Amino acid sequence: MVVLGIEGWEPEWHHDAEALAATHRHMFVRLIGKRLRSSWLMWDVAERGWFADGPVILDFGLSRVEITHRKFDECAITWDQIDTTLPVDLYEHFDWRPDPHAALRKARGRSLRAVNVIERTTSADWRPRVLHAVEFLFDGARLAIYNAMDENGITDVPEGDLPAAHWRRVHVA
Repeated sequence: MVVLGIEGWEPEWHHDAEALAATHRHMFVRLIGKRLRSSWLMWDVAERGWFADGPVILDFGLSRVEITHRKFDECAITWDQIDTTLPVDLYEHFDWRPDPHAALRKARGRSLRAVNVIERTTSADWRPRVLHAVEFLFDGARLAIYNAMDENGITDVPEGDLPAAHWRRVHVA
């Protein structure tokens, strides 16, 4: 099965922060103290921009973590499944680009201190919590890969600038 034209990539979708954290904790623990070596985004050559539906890849040398969001609150994390040297077989105009986003460049070379999954809390009985982002705290930088309504978003907004209410962090590593 080929997802988004990426050979060998098999995302498993989660919509619960606790389950996502538990599934990947053993891998994230291994990355604590490691430096972010590089990052990769799926690039739409024809549109000359980031294809935000594709996974965000963070390369720590020891492992690559691949994160993507879809729908309202689904996230998939995979490990070392994507080979960025292989062409993306989707409409023949997609490629991989290293470090094209300013927030990714800001985190590059910094040591990872912690990983969290962030949920939004709501007053709705049917959905009191919504999986929102995977947060990486580095020495001197914060990086969050979040659900931007059926695609990925990337931000480096500092912790102190986040709203105090309606957020919950689930510590991963």
